[in-house]
Amino acid sequence: MSGSGKEARERRLPFEREREMVTKAEAETDPRYGCPPEERPMEEYIMKGVINLDKPAGPTSHEVVAWVKEILGLSKAGHGGTLDPKVTGVLPVALEKATKIIQTLLPAGKEYVCIMHLHGDVDDDELERVVREFEGTILQRPPLRSAVKRRVRPKKVYYIDIIERDGRDVLLRIGCQAGTYIRKLCHDIGEALGVGAHMAELRRTKTGPFSEENAVTLHDLKDAYEFWREEGWEEPLRHVIRPMEEGLSHLPRIEIRDTAVDAICHGADLAAPGIVRVEKGIQPGDLVAIFTLKGEAVALGVAKASWKEMLHADRGIMVDTKRVLMEPGTYPKAWG
Repeated sequence: MSGSGKEARERRLPFEREREMVTKAEAETDPRYGCPPEERPMEEYIMKGVINLDKPAGPTSHEVVAWVKEILGLSKAGHGGTLDPKVTGVLPVALEKATKIIQTLLPAGKEYVCIMHLHGDVDDDELERVVREFEGTILQRPPLRSAVKRRVRPKKVYYIDIIERDGRDVLLRIGCQAGTYIRKLCHDIGEALGVGAHMAELRRTKTGPFSEENAVTLHDLKDAYEFWREEGWEEPLRHVIRPMEEGLSHLPRIEIRDTAVDAICHGADLAAPGIVRVEKGIQPGDLVAIFTLKGEAVALGVAKASWKEMLHADRGIMVDTKRVLMEPGTYPKAWG
């Protein structure tokens, strides 16, 4: 069974919208400073890398991250949202300096595919009707075995698609806000149907900008690293490890002049004259990512103005810098 009428509606996470950059001023970047992320020297590329890992069933997320560190000989790595041991799928792992972007992945939207097993017989129309009632804002109390305090929390379910059905087994695709418990969602759907239900299997197919289509395995990582270390072949490792900038592609984007970069790297806020391009739709309070004209991540910040105000302002602070991602001195000092 597939949900009737769903094809006509948008079935995507909030950040998967049409996005457009608008130019405020013409500017060029000096090739002597910085480097396009995909062209970084291999050692630096790894230190500022993120892996879209396909977690296997069995180990904990913490164990998987420990294996990644061991394979690459790194001291620091972090993941973008815990998966239970039995759950498979997308587990972004940020390496060394890229761990600074983990905070942006944790609250990012998620997508799952799960098998919900019904405890009684339900006709297709009733199943479709009840599933629709769980789209939108729902209230959830975390299950007994959870890492957070068990109080009722509102969570957004962006879509639930019924992919197919085999008797009492229903294959669902669910797009939801981070922190939504799919096991509890299946239980609650079963209660609403009046027959009961439980989650039989679960796989995460998206975390923010990372999806299962280009996820890699631990074996892929191990092989690619050995190819580079023993034979100097970089291409497989550059495919398995991606620049940390790809882990920020779900955030609204602002591009700045070379002359503004070093001040931001020293913690300065972004002023209007430093902006070259801005993404449409930015509003005050939005978390935004600041990039160089070469595509390098400079910092994360909170917008103090709308995108239209940024385009027309000649002065004033446009972004309050919250987390610097680039090392000072990468671009020449052009301030104070």
